[in-house]
Amino acid sequence: MAPRLPALDTFPPLRAWQRKAMVDYLRRRSEDFTAVATPGAGKTTFALRIAAELLNDGTVEAVTVVAPTEHLKSQWAQSAARVGIQLDAAFRNADLHSAADFHGAVVTYAQVGMAPQVHRRRTMTRRTLVILDEIHHAGDSRTWGDGVKAAFEPAVRRLMLTGTPFRSDDNPIPFVGYERGGDGLLRSRADSVYGYSDALRDGVVRPVLFLAYSGETRWRTNAGEELAARLGEPMTQDLIAQAWRTALDPAGDWMPQVLRAADARLSVLREAGMPDAGGLVIATDQQTARSYAKLLEQVTGEKAAVVLSDDQGASARIATFAASEQRWLVAVRMVSEGVDIPRLAVGVYATSASTPLYFAQAIGRFVRARQPGETASVFLPSVPHLLGLASEMEVERDHVLGKPKESDGFDDDLLERAQRDDQASGELEKRFAALSATAELDQVIFDGASFGTAAQAGTPEEEEYLGLPGLLTADQVSMLLSKRQAEQLAAQRRRAAQRAAEPAAEAPASASPPMSAAQRRVALRRQLNALVAAQHHRTGQPHGKIHAELRRICGGPPSAQATIEQLEERIATVQTL
Repeated sequence: MAPRLPALDTFPPLRAWQRKAMVDYLRRRSEDFTAVATPGAGKTTFALRIAAELLNDGTVEAVTVVAPTEHLKSQWAQSAARVGIQLDAAFRNADLHSAADFHGAVVTYAQVGMAPQVHRRRTMTRRTLVILDEIHHAGDSRTWGDGVKAAFEPAVRRLMLTGTPFRSDDNPIPFVGYERGGDGLLRSRADSVYGYSDALRDGVVRPVLFLAYSGETRWRTNAGEELAARLGEPMTQDLIAQAWRTALDPAGDWMPQVLRAADARLSVLREAGMPDAGGLVIATDQQTARSYAKLLEQVTGEKAAVVLSDDQGASARIATFAASEQRWLVAVRMVSEGVDIPRLAVGVYATSASTPLYFAQAIGRFVRARQPGETASVFLPSVPHLLGLASEMEVERDHVLGKPKESDGFDDDLLERAQRDDQASGELEKRFAALSATAELDQVIFDGASFGTAAQAGTPEEEEYLGLPGLLTADQVSMLLSKRQAEQLAAQRRRAAQRAAEPAAEAPASASPPMSAAQRRVALRRQLNALVAAQHHRTGQPHGKIHAELRRICGGPPSAQATIEQLEERIATVQTL
């Protein structure tokens, strides 16, 4: 027996961007439509409302959803069932056709790639809407892309969704439109775009505070040479990668100190209006994930949930954690994309993966707002590349064809294989042996701006930042961070004055020692932030947009990575705006 048509009046009210995109979609009536919306904005609800409209007006008779993972198949089927659309999440290629009491099926890109003709026949049998969730996965491999194209060319309608940055490569994504830019390169064209900055302005997502931790690291190379470096200091890409890896070593002091700080922040959020707030540690491989779980148990006295791979039982563990009040979840890759756990509010980015795509997927797990004023806090290593990504949360990225991929030296290909196989790669381990690492709070990044000066882990100065109220608007976050930074710098000046006064009675007064380069950078960042805040109050423009405009005019990286000369140029420029 055919299932009932979904009742449109049972749908939750649409957000402004969803309503605008739906009106645009229904007006166009085109075969292909690409919607780009930041994680947490409600892409699933938007797509299901489109499906319900098309089922009710007879445009389509069936719906096929293509998702990246097995877990997301179940999540899509559950969301669809709540609004009266019955999708078969257990469909297998051997089944050939869905049962008659379903509106359609949910499959994975891998399923389609293995048997595109099965899905082509299903698509040709009934007028079908195909929803391609996280469409960038169709560009992961030629097999997947060719499979998607072959399977769904006969579809009456195709709706492409994505919430994360595209990459630059030579694999065109099926059914996505491209336009040639002024540089001659083809860029993807979206029909509807709703970015993180838009969603933050509308209160749809949470503001994200990035707490970047530096520290001293020591390791031994395979030649027996011992090296030491301070995480976050300028150095070669190879040294950055090895210092980064050393910091993430569970046997060092960096991870326990950062996990302790992250758990303290989680406690603040739980006490300040988010009683079920949860935390997520994103690890590189199975071995370190288990080690981080043991460290968390030592820090909190409570076992952490561990999800290691996309195997049987992983979806149930995620669902159990999502519905519980357990404090911490440790995952390798299962929770990096699309998985909906709205109570996640604190993250520890404990992986060496560094692509904009992976970073955006990971941070997307923490931005889903449930009530006004909720904030998210993500702890990460003070690595220039990550600081840049954290400062550019609002940047939209199109898929670019033919642009050479930039190598950043962080072994993303190797780590991607490790994440896919859920096994640590021995090659990475052979390069060096981690000896020790300590952590200190380097800076807090919010809305493209950098706040604070170095604070040792476990000190009152660190606690001032960890203790920020949990329910704040974006403007309140900026104001409080500026206030904390001013208090921190004032305390440093008082201590310096006291130290200078003590020997003054015994020795002739001498000139104050010149500031170090690090101290100058902090002072200039503080001055730039103050000027940007003043410009914000004059014009009403968000802080992040003002920083982005200064970067456009002056060039250079985000302020968290900028040199002294670049900061001085931006200060001079903002004074003329």
